[in-house]
Amino acid sequence: MTDTSVILALVVIAALGFDFTNGFHDTANAMASSIATGALRPKTAVALSGILNLIGAFLSVEVALTVTNAVVKIQSSSGAPRPELLADGGTALLLIVLAGLVGGIVWNLLTWLLGLPSSSSHALFGGLIGASVAGLGWAGVNWTGDGSKLDGVVGKVILPALISPVIAGVVAAAGTWLVYRVTVGVAQRFTDNGFRWGQVGSASLISLAHGTNDAQKTMGVITLALIAAGDWTDTATIPFWVKAACAVAIALGTYLGGWRIIRTLGKGLVEIAPPQGLAADSASATVILASSHLGFALSTTHVATGSILGSGVGRPGARVRWRVAGRLVAAWLITLPAAAIVGAAMWWVGNLLGGGLAGSIVIFVILVALSGFMYLRSRRERVDHHNVNDDWGGAPAVTEPVPAGTAS
Repeated sequence: MTDTSVILALVVIAALGFDFTNGFHDTANAMASSIATGALRPKTAVALSGILNLIGAFLSVEVALTVTNAVVKIQSSSGAPRPELLADGGTALLLIVLAGLVGGIVWNLLTWLLGLPSSSSHALFGGLIGASVAGLGWAGVNWTGDGSKLDGVVGKVILPALISPVIAGVVAAAGTWLVYRVTVGVAQRFTDNGFRWGQVGSASLISLAHGTNDAQKTMGVITLALIAAGDWTDTATIPFWVKAACAVAIALGTYLGGWRIIRTLGKGLVEIAPPQGLAADSASATVILASSHLGFALSTTHVATGSILGSGVGRPGARVRWRVAGRLVAAWLITLPAAAIVGAAMWWVGNLLGGGLAGSIVIFVILVALSGFMYLRSRRERVDHHNVNDDWGGAPAVTEPVPAGTAS
């Protein structure tokens, strides 16, 4: 086995690891409000979301190979790696990709540990931006595109991050206000049951869209690595095993739950009633699907959070915890630069050790060590399907110890 093959294997494992964290990090976007209102039992919700993410991952791969083109210049428009990065068996490109993936995974795990819903897409893009700047200089990043349309980091990442939660919040607030006005005088037990069924439908739609959109990022990264290593040549298709592996990874991650983030979105921002939940989920689904049609890469995390906040604003007498919301916004603002710093640092470590097999192995070991530390730290205050809906007081009731390997 050559050095390039070993590095390629590390990249594939790291990419699937990112896909897995993407799954459990973003489960809350679809299911937090349904769990909070009792529309779905916690385990049923994550199982349904996992199945729909699995199905969604097979529905479209149209932009998988060019998904990183919006932010970094490591590929041509066709999806093929830049020729200058293919020297030495493609190890230069593989090192950038591996370092970027480490940046994305570390930030996903840290924000999960803190219960902060941040964008997995921004974490991945941030990691790749940092590694590309470190390896190629500032010219290695597509900051604004060619000026003919909204493109690059500014057009595809920063502007949508600022605008999407506001739009989703306004739509959810208006929907919530309208729902409460229309149902005045109707018995609550009738309206709540209907709204809960509506939540199941809208949450399912979000899960399906999430699988379709987010799994493509990892498919593209793995296929790019295969092309760089000379194990794949077709830039128009994705190997079936890559599709299947990414679909399973994101589905398993979704089923794991990401309970800490589900708790923050479902209980930490507002106390969600079924009418609010339906308005929030419907607003999220509408904004996500509309943005996909228009070609904007929105963060489902930002959209879902904005929708839930909007549902609190739109409900008469609802209490919105703006301090919690402020923490979330702070996490959004630092996601890209924080992941970029980690990605750049990992590239620097790998390059310091020669940029080949030794450097890649050290980067991977650092990833495993950091991941293990954060997992063990999470066991001190477990959040799972038993206590995810406890009243918000800063921390849920501590559950009994569970066997190792159970999600928290």
